[in-house]
Amino acid sequence: MREIMLPIRQNVDQLGPVAGPYSHAVIHGDTLYTSGLTAFGSNSQSEGAAEQTQTILDQLSILAESCNTSLQHLIKVTIFAVDPADIPEVRKVLTDRYGENVPASSLVFVKELFSPDLRLEIEAVFAVNPA
Repeated sequence: MREIMLPIRQNVDQLGPVAGPYSHAVIHGDTLYTSGLTAFGSNSQSEGAAEQTQTILDQLSILAESCNTSLQHLIKVTIFAVDPADIPEVRKVLTDRYGENVPASSLVFVKELFSPDLRLEIEAVFAVNPA
């Protein structure tokens, strides 16, 4: 009988405490799934989409490194954006940060996020080395 591998739930102190019933990330096998991240509580919260994107990618990098992976091992992102006009500057930041390691991606427009000054939220899936 094949043993079922249990998921590992992880929160990262540098990202602050979670504010609800969720984990920053869940690792299952050789895959890391993140919760949606925003610029909430950061210096860029009231800035534009480019600055918020940088902040979110910094958070994703911190989260990935805490789970022994990196942005180079990014498999897929889902971006939730509130304004189509923000997309060119978001894409510029993503292109600069991804380099040659471009993940699969989905873009979803939403009416709003949980705070009116947030421009986008990003969730991600990474490849990791199993523990």
